[in-house]
This record gives sequence, structure tokens and C-alpha cells, in this order.
Amino acid sequence: MNSNMPTCLACGRDANATPLIALRYQDRGYWICPADLPVLIHDPARLMGRLPDADRLRPADHRD
Repeated sequence: MNSNMPTCLACGRDANATPLIALRYQDRGYWICPADLPVLIHDPARLMGRLPDADRLRPADHRD
């Protein structure tokens, strides 16, 4: 992969392999693919080491 090409912060795939969604966090830009967006929403701690302070993010409140 080209290091200048945006990649999903969870799976590492680039925009040639999957659509990417841009996000901003702690004044930095990140990318995530639709398949991994539920991880960010429901279990952000799984992104530790890839997203700063991911373990401090609150998962979505489930109201099933």
C-alpha cells in the first residue's frame, strides 16, 4: 500500500479496496471503512493502538 494513501484505521484497506469515511478526532484526521464503523460505535476499545485514547471512548448506549 502507498503510505500516502488513506487507509482504514481498523483493517488497513485503502480506497481501492473499500469506501472510506473521513473522521476527525483530537484535531487529527482518520479514515474508517463502513465494515469497521460498527467497531468505532459499539466497541471503540478494540481500536487501541490505532486511535489515540480509544479505550476512553464510550461505546454507544444500546436500547434494544
